[in-house]
This record gives sequence, C-alpha cells and structure tokens, in this order.
Amino acid sequence: MNIQTQDVSETRKTLVASLDAAEVAAAHDAVVVEITRQVQVPGFRRGKVPANVVRTRFKPQIDERFQQQVREKAFRQAIDETKIEVLNVVSFDEDKIDPAADATISITVDVRPEFELPAYEGIPVTKAPTEVTDEEVEKVIEGMRAERADFKVAERPSAKGDYVKLAYEGTVDGQPILEIAPDKQIYGKVPQTWEEVEGENEGILPGLNRQIAGVSTGDKLEAKIEFPAEFSAVPALAGKSAVYAVEVLEVRERVLPELDEEFCKAHRADDAEQLRGNVRNHLHMQKEAGQRSDQRRQVNEALLAKVSFEAPASLVDAETQGILRQMVDQQTRRGVTMEQLEAEKENLFKQAQEVATARVKTQFLLAAIAEKEEVKAEENEFHQALYQQAMQSGQTPDKFMKEIANDRERLRSVQQSIIFDKTLDLLVAKATVSNAAEA
Repeated sequence: MNIQTQDVSETRKTLVASLDAAEVAAAHDAVVVEITRQVQVPGFRRGKVPANVVRTRFKPQIDERFQQQVREKAFRQAIDETKIEVLNVVSFDEDKIDPAADATISITVDVRPEFELPAYEGIPVTKAPTEVTDEEVEKVIEGMRAERADFKVAERPSAKGDYVKLAYEGTVDGQPILEIAPDKQIYGKVPQTWEEVEGENEGILPGLNRQIAGVSTGDKLEAKIEFPAEFSAVPALAGKSAVYAVEVLEVRERVLPELDEEFCKAHRADDAEQLRGNVRNHLHMQKEAGQRSDQRRQVNEALLAKVSFEAPASLVDAETQGILRQMVDQQTRRGVTMEQLEAEKENLFKQAQEVATARVKTQFLLAAIAEKEEVKAEENEFHQALYQQAMQSGQTPDKFMKEIANDRERLRSVQQSIIFDKTLDLLVAKATVSNAAEA
C-alpha cells in the first residue's frame, strides 16, 4: 500500500492510499474466509462451506464487509505511516472498490494546527474594584422593595415611576395602522394596556412612556411616535411617523413596603442592619466573580492577539452550530419571531462563527499551555465537577454517574473543562495586574 499526503489547508489534509490489484484481491479473500467461519449452510459443517458457495450466497454481506475493512485498513496504515494526529475525519472517498482491480482511497481529515506558543507570563490585565458602596446597597434594597410594591390608584397627574392604563389607536398619514400591519394588532389598536411613565425600558411603542407624564384619568391626547429606520418587529412601520390617539383610563402609583421587621424576615434577615450586611456581602461576591471573569477574558484576548493560526474547520463548524442554537433559544425566549430570526440568519451565523473560531483557537492555546505547565485534573476536582453537573441536571449524583459512565467523550469534556479553568487561573496568577483606575 502506497500512502501520499495532500495539503488542503493548514489544518486539513487528504490522505491517498493506493493498493494494487493483488492487495485488493487478498483483502477480499480474507473477508470471504472470515465470513465462511461464521455462516451456516444446510448440508455443510460450520467453517467447511466451499468458498464459491459463500461468495454466491453471501455476496452482499461480503461486499459490505470488504468495502468497510479495506477503507479502515487504509486509514490505519495512513495514520501509522504519516504520524498525523487526526482531530476529525471529514470525508471518505465513496467510490466502490472493485475486488479485482487496483484501488485508490482518499480520506480527508482535519489535523491539529501548528503554532509557536507565545509568551504567556506577565500578560497585562486590569482589576476592577470590588468594594461595595452604600449607594449600591441601597439601590439593591430599593429594588427588593420595588418587587413587593403595591400599586394604588392615584388621584393626581401621573409622575415618573407611575403606571398608566391606557387605550390607543394609531395612524400613519391618516391610514390606520391596523390596515398597514393587520397581523400586528398591538401596534395598531389596543383597548387597554399598561405603560410605566418615563420607565427605563420602553414599551411596545417607542417613546410613548415619555409622553404620558402629567396625564390624569380621562385625559385624551395625541402621541407622535417615530419608528426606527430598522424596525424588525414590524418592517412596514420602519422609519415611519405615526400618530396615536391615546385615552388615559387610570393612573396608579407605586407604593413601596416599609423596611420593617416583616420585610427583613421575608429576606432572611432579623433587621435592616443585617439585611444591608447580607446585601453588601452578596454584592462583594458578585464583584469578585465578575473581576475574575473579566481578567480571564483579558488573558484570553491577549493570548489570541499574540498568535496567528488557522482553526480546524470541522471543529469551528460544530462549535458554530452549538452557539447558534443558544442564540436562537435566547432570542425566542425574548419574543423574537422565527420570521425575524430568518431575516437575520446571515448576521447571526457570522456572529456565531466568529465566537466559535475564537473559542476553538483558545482551546488549542490553553491545551498547549496546560501541557507545558503540567496542569492536570485531580480526581477530587473531577468528582466535584460531576457532582455539580448532576445537581444542575436535577439528578442524583449516583444516577448521573451511571448515565455518563460509558460516555468517554462527555467525560473527556469534563476533564478538559477542569484543565482549561485551572490553566486560565494560572495565567491570571502570572499576569501583571493593575487597578482599572490606573490603566
């Protein structure tokens, strides 16, 4: 068997195995012998069936086994001779192999990229402060109170933070929006809905929440709405100026609960002082986690900027599909329709591919650093990671372990994740850190 290698790209090669007719015929005869030992034919003892009878009666089985074994043998010998580290088999030549002729088998594979490991000690990173201010504590507590707020009818004009119940009907140049976008009634005519006055988050109609300050129950007004030039929710309204006839049905004010014993007990604190302490500790832990995550991000980006190599296409493709599924899931949860996603599919794919490429390259860099630094996944770390995954999946650790015990790929992924995490922590520990204010 003669093996030749052809470069397709930096990380993709085609292995070409050439067999002469004698080698092919020998492989076919070996398959016939193998099947002869296995089959039973009336009138013959097992293993004593004449070869011509086996070739005739079991031709489909012989041919299938022969095609498979020749390709597998060609692949194994090609790997042994070239010493190539294969990451993925991209494709096998599907041409049928003739048992009585020379054969050429082409196997396209993705291989590990070659690159020189850049300097990774002393990478400059900035450190965000983790101190918690009194203002931050009070803001969280105000949010906690807002979650338990009561809304009472206000016998006064609306003010910021109030909620206004209203009805509206819109037109564009005198034409009802119900005619322009009949399948989007919520933008055309609504008998009642609630809008927060000057709220941080806009409602359905852009800018309406800023036009209802100072209104009272029973008021009627015209609200002018400018739709953005790109308005994927209703493309027919993109860039249009609309006029909405608005009727105020009710005004309610938000009444926050007192910061009393009952409120504190509901949040697992004996009093306001303990509640503030709990909130401060929680915010501090959040900031520390955010700081660690940000420093790891900075190290990742710095490493990628230091080296240039091609990421194996098959790994990028697989990673891209996973990221795309996550993106689509997140968008649909936010209420984005499939039609809107379809319109943005090219942009979404490009974003996912860019993230996937960076992620694959980072994995190769971290793997190389981990090997050099002899970073290992200890047994207790491995079991802890599996325990956490079991908890996240809602299964008992024993059941989870039985489920994945024979899934080598999944176990390898857990081990790899531990090593990558430890390697990133090592890089952060070796980094040159400065305070964000000093950078």
